[in-house]
Order: sequence, then C-alpha cells, then structure tokens
Amino acid sequence: MSSDRATIAGVDTPTRLLIGGQWSVGQRGVLPVINPATEEPIAEVADASAQDALDAVGAAAAALPGWAARAPRERGECLRRAYELMIERAEPLARLMVAENGKALPDARGEITYAAEFFRWYAEEAVRNEGAFTVAPSGSNKILVTRQPVGVSLLITPWNFPAAMATRKIGPALAAGCSVVLKPAKETPLTALAVAGLLAEAGVPDGVVNVVPTSKPGPMTEAMLADPRVRKLSFTGSTEVGRMLLKTAAGHVINCSMELGGNAPFLVFEDADIDAAVAGAYLAKMRNGGEACTAANRFYVHESVADEFSAKLAKRLAAVRLGPGLEDGVELGPLVNADTRDKVAGLVEQATRDGGRVVLGGEAPKRPGYFYEATVLDDVPRGAGILSQEIFGPVAPIVRFTGTDEAIALANGTEYGLVSYLYSADLRRSLRVAEALEAGMIGINRGVVSDPAAPFGGVKQSGIGREGGHDGLLEFTETKYIAVEW
Repeated sequence: MSSDRATIAGVDTPTRLLIGGQWSVGQRGVLPVINPATEEPIAEVADASAQDALDAVGAAAAALPGWAARAPRERGECLRRAYELMIERAEPLARLMVAENGKALPDARGEITYAAEFFRWYAEEAVRNEGAFTVAPSGSNKILVTRQPVGVSLLITPWNFPAAMATRKIGPALAAGCSVVLKPAKETPLTALAVAGLLAEAGVPDGVVNVVPTSKPGPMTEAMLADPRVRKLSFTGSTEVGRMLLKTAAGHVINCSMELGGNAPFLVFEDADIDAAVAGAYLAKMRNGGEACTAANRFYVHESVADEFSAKLAKRLAAVRLGPGLEDGVELGPLVNADTRDKVAGLVEQATRDGGRVVLGGEAPKRPGYFYEATVLDDVPRGAGILSQEIFGPVAPIVRFTGTDEAIALANGTEYGLVSYLYSADLRRSLRVAEALEAGMIGINRGVVSDPAAPFGGVKQSGIGREGGHDGLLEFTETKYIAVEW
C-alpha cells in the first residue's frame, strides 16, 4: 500500500490495520471497499492475516494491565472526549459511512449521533462498576463482591451499523477496563478505522484498541479464540454464524455475548391509531433501508383495519426517494451488496408465488448499484417463506388476523426473539400482549426501541446477553467473591 490514509467522500481516513498504536500494512495485501451505489471500489484497506490478529491480541494483552489499573474516572474521560470528537465530526463520518455502506445520509447522520451516545453513556458508567458487601447468614465472615475486567475482548461487528455496533461494544469494554481487538465486517472497515483513530486522539493508550479488517474472517477468528489471552467474545451478526462461533468458543470456555438475527413482528390491533401505526411502521421497517436486525419483518394487522393500514403504508413508502445515499432528498439507498439484493428479490418473488399481492414496488430497478424498491405485499399467507426469514431489505409483508391470542401465536411462531412491536389504544391489552410476546425488547406504540441507556438483546435464537445500559458494562466484567473475616 502506498499510503496509510485515503480521502473518501471528502474524508481523510486510515486504511491500515491498527495494532499496538501503529498503522500496519499487514501480511495479506489489500481488501477492496466497494460503494454499493456505484458497484465501484472507493478504497483499499490492509487485509489482516491470522498472524496479524494474534499480534493484535498480543498488543491488547500488553496494554491490559495498565488500562485496567487506570482510575475509572480517567477511563471515562477518554470515552467522553471520544464522544465529543464524534459529535464534532459527525458530518464527515456520516458521509464516509454512506460511501462504504450505501445507507441514505439522514440514516447515517442518525447513526453517528446514536453511536457517539454509547461513548457518552459509558463514560458515565465507568465510575458505576459497583460491587457488594454483605454479612454471611451464619455471621462467620463478611462477603465482599467485586467486578473486575474480563480481559482481552474480541469484538466482531456487522456491516449494517458500522459505527454504532463498534461503539456499543468498545464503550462498555473500555469503561470496564478491558482492552479489545475489533474485527469489522469486510464491507465496512473504513468507519471502524476512523472510530479507532478518534479513540487514539481522545487519549486511549496504544494497544487498548486494535482493529483488524480481513477478507478471511474464519481462520483469523479461530486463531484468536484459541489464544488463551482472549477471554471475551462479543459478536453481532447472523444466527448461523453465531452458532458456529459459540461452538468454537465453547472449546476454550470463552465468555460470550451474542446479538444475533431477528424476525420482528409488527402487530396492529383494531383499536390502533392507524396513522400513528403507519408512522411507526415506516420507522421500524425503513430505518437503514430495512437492513437491521430490529427491522419489522412481519406485519400482522387486524382484518378490520388491514385495508386502511395497507393503503396508507403503501402511500407513505411510495413517497420515498430511492437513490445514492449522498444525493439530496434520498431516503432509501442501495442494499449493501449484490447477494443481499438478489436475496430480497427472491423472497418477494416467492411470496407472490405463495399468494401474496404486490401493492407497491417489488422490483430491482435497472441501474448501477444494489438498489431495491420500497415494497408492500398484502394478503400474504401465513405459511409463506418470507415470514420465516430475516428479509434485510425494504419489504413489508402484511398478514391479516382476527383475534389477540391468534396475533400472539403468529408473532411467537419463530425461532427468533429479538424485538416485537405492537400498536393498540388499550394499555391493559398492550401490556398483556407485551408480557406474552417472546422477545427481549418490546415497542408499544413506538417504531424504535434502541437506546444506549437500555439493555439491548434477544431471547431464543436471537442471542445471549445484553448490550447497552448498565447490563452492557457487566458483560465485560467477571464477578469475584472475597470472603473476609475481621
């Protein structure tokens, strides 16, 4: 590589591996980064090998004792400064993200603000890593409980939220006193490298944060998980990959946090405010172009209001402007790659064969870029294949129901359980349904649930553990009990 930096969308950004505070060319050559709106490369970043990753683990292990020994306030001040830097540079960071991810600029701006909040939240949580002190019931001794950093942590993040998924893991890890190795998705390494650069500028010592993009994640991850210095794995991605990582981690008894796939139901009851439900559906479905684990995937609408909801949702989505994410007025950018676009197109085609009716969209426009139209499908039969898979695109399939218990059964009829949404004017029913829904998060009359101050995570095959809130800090600690007598 001729340079360790590149200018993308007007943003100067690192393009090499970050290992031990040094920008390294690595041992595998380069990895191209493709703009999904043009299908053209915009940069090349260093492509990490397994040995590069082990060097990063070594750097993290060397930096761990000093960082863990830092006063909690000092760790928090570094995170607070990183928050301020992200907010100061929000616009160039958002534009960089659009260039490599494809999302519309308003979505990217929102993500940078959201991502920065994890640094601010954990700047405050760093001083709240509380333990406990009690007297043993027998009175024979005192029970002192402390929470110490779990150690070197491997963080694996996806391409759909390249800033927020990085900060949601780095923030609590650093607040707890851990050092980290971040492996970003090969589609979106630039944002992760830019965030790491901000952390170094904010005063985080060399080696505490290391970043190793790679085109060969399997061998590299296996090598790191086999290294006894790695004590934590935090992964966000598909359930399929999560299962494989859990198997690998089990062989080394590594502490794991898993934020996996979703298949979110969106329930609209007969007494719902339909205009509010449509507004919430737009947020729950179209945020990030539908490429989100929290995206509404299945719309279950009471038969008495289904026609109105379907028509109004189609009208709202018809107004969405499709195009390259940096163009003015664009709300829907391209999908991240050709495979994702082709998968979405295949799901829509199968849904129509299953009996669903296209109300809006249903096509991939003939133009450069991995675009797919905002789509509404009505009268989708309950056994349609599109209802059992994570769509990860701007497609809303609508299924009609007649009763509350039926709606709950339909919503729970999946192996996933990340988030569920429901709209109703009846608070008693809303809370009863919320308790019955098998999901880690529930949105009542809201189309967005994510918040840095709240525990984010799912049940069933949607994951293990929680990110965000105080729970997110505890994920990067080990509890130690000390028996004391005096």
